[in-house]
Amino acid sequence: MSLADLPAVNATLNGLCTVFLLAGFRFIKRGRRVAHRNCMIAAVVTSALFLVSYLTYHFTVRTITRFPAVWFRPIYLAILLTHTVLAVVIVPLVLITLSRALRKRFDRHKKIARWTWPLWLYVSVTGVVIYLLLYHIFPQR
Repeated sequence: MSLADLPAVNATLNGLCTVFLLAGFRFIKRGRRVAHRNCMIAAVVTSALFLVSYLTYHFTVRTITRFPAVWFRPIYLAILLTHTVLAVVIVPLVLITLSRALRKRFDRHKKIARWTWPLWLYVSVTGVVIYLLLYHIFPQR
């Protein structure tokens, strides 16, 4: 595997995180707490692996990506901006939500999870969308 493979690895990790988040949501709605816990821990681990891979790629490959499709650029930039801002916001939210669950403070966990889960899902999904836009739909020439 080379550095050029890391964007695909990152998108895969984001996609896996999305699957774990959706499954975890479904499990908790059905009262399956252990399955929910396992999915959410898998989502945290997957996101942590993504972060390491993402930072490795961007600290090693120091090029600026220019979006090639001028007509689609405003939409792409809106997705990228919201994704980036929420990616920064989601880190402390996930850590707080996780710590409350680990301390069995489920009343407080549930209150913050109502905000954390949809934002985290948005960041995971838009991470895959950004990858698809950059590398498959509008690849650079």
